[in-house]
Amino acid sequence: MPLLQIDRQLARDSYYAATAPQGPGFAPLQGTVEADVAIVGGGLAGLSAALELSERGFSVALMEAGEIGGGASGRNGGQALAGLACDMAEVEGQLGLAEARRIWAMSLEAVEMIRQRSQRYGIDCEWQDGFLSVATSARKAADLQAWQQGMAEVYGYEQRWIPKNELANWIASPRYQAGVHDPASGHLHPLKYCRGLAQLLSEPARRPGTAPVQLFEHSPALALEQGISAQAGLTLRSSQGQLRARFALLAGNVYLPELAPELAPQLTQRIMPVGTYIGCSAPIEAERLNALIPSRSAVCDNNFVLDYFRPTADQRLLYGGRVSYSTRTPRDLKASMATRMQATFPQLADIGMDYAWGGFVDISMNRAPDFGRLGTAQNIYYLQGFSGHGLALTGLAGQLVAEAIADDASRFDCFAALRHRPFPGGTLMRMPALVLGMAYYRLKDLL
Repeated sequence: MPLLQIDRQLARDSYYAATAPQGPGFAPLQGTVEADVAIVGGGLAGLSAALELSERGFSVALMEAGEIGGGASGRNGGQALAGLACDMAEVEGQLGLAEARRIWAMSLEAVEMIRQRSQRYGIDCEWQDGFLSVATSARKAADLQAWQQGMAEVYGYEQRWIPKNELANWIASPRYQAGVHDPASGHLHPLKYCRGLAQLLSEPARRPGTAPVQLFEHSPALALEQGISAQAGLTLRSSQGQLRARFALLAGNVYLPELAPELAPQLTQRIMPVGTYIGCSAPIEAERLNALIPSRSAVCDNNFVLDYFRPTADQRLLYGGRVSYSTRTPRDLKASMATRMQATFPQLADIGMDYAWGGFVDISMNRAPDFGRLGTAQNIYYLQGFSGHGLALTGLAGQLVAEAIADDASRFDCFAALRHRPFPGGTLMRMPALVLGMAYYRLKDLL
C-alpha cells in the first residue's frame, strides 16, 4: 500500500485532531502567485520559516499538500526537547567541540522559542515544563548517568540525577532503575501549536510591519523549474496553479519523495520513513494521574527503540512506543498501546485507550538533521532528517533558513556542514536492511 494511503489511515483516530480547535482553512493554489519565497510544507518548519521571513520583510507563499499540521508536526508525541536525535558525539566527531557546543546552544533556543511564541501571540498549546529521561536496567542507568555528567562537564548543561532510591518520588513505575530530570525541556499539544501559528500568519493585524504571507492547502508541489540565477527565480507547479519566487524552501520531509519524486531526487536516499504509534488513554482522575508522574513532566526511556509518554492537560496519559521500519501498521493498535502503558504502570490495568494513531517520521542514517541548499543558484533550501526529535528543532530550522535568505547564513551553515550518507541497499533493499538492523538494536535493549 502506498505510504500516503497508510498515513491517511493512521491519522483517523488522532487525539490531537479530536481536541484541537478547527484550523482556519485555506483555499488551494490557483492561477499564478508571486512571492519572494516559496515554501513547500505546512508543518512546523514551513510555518516557522514563513513567520520569520515575514518579520524580515520577505513576502511568502506556502504550499501544503494536505492540511496545515496534518503530518508529523501535528501528530507527534508532543515532547519538545533540547538536543538532537543523535548523540552530540556524532556532531563533535564531524565538526569539533566548539561547533557542537554551538549547535547544542541553538537546540536550547529552539525549546525557548516555543515558550516565547506561545506567550507573545497568545497561542494556547498547553505547554508544560519538564522532561524525565529514565533507564530500564542497571546498565542503561550507568549509561544515563555518564551522559548526564558528560553534558554538565562538556556543555555546561545541568540536570538533576535521580538514583533508584529517589525515583519513586518522580515516577510510580516498577520498570525504571534511575532517571534524569531536565527542567528546560517540556511538552505541548502540537496540533494546537501548528494551527495557532497558521492562524497568526493569516491575521496580518497581529503582526504589524511584516510582509504578507499566503497559505494554500491541498496544493502539492508537483514540479520545480529553476532559473539560471537567483534573480531569474524559480517556479513551483501544482495541479491548479503555479508559484513564482526568488527562493524556495522544501520542508515536506518524508512526504516529499512520495508526492513529488522528481522535485529533489538527490535527497530521497538520505532519509527513510519510520512508522511511529501513539495511544491516548481514557480520562484519569487528576489525583491518580499526578501520582504517576508528580512533576507532570514528559517521560522517555533511553533505549534505542524507546517508549515515551506524558500527561495531557485534560487528565489523560498519552503513550507512544511502537515503531515500524517496514511501514506495516501493528494490529489492534489501541489494545497494543494499552498493553504497553499497563506494563509501565500496572496500576492502570482498568484504563484503556480512547485514541490510537500514528504517522511517519523522516530518519537520517546518523540521526542528525539534514539541512542544505540545492540547485545551481543555491537558492533552494531544504530541511529534513529530524529523526523523531523535531518538535522544537523544526521551529529553529525555519528561523535559520530565514536568517540565511536575509544574508546571515552562519548558523544555517553550521548545521549544513553535517555530512550525510544514503541508506545502504538501494531502492529495493534499503528498507529490509533497516528492518534487520533495528531487530539487532531491539535485542540489545532487551539484554
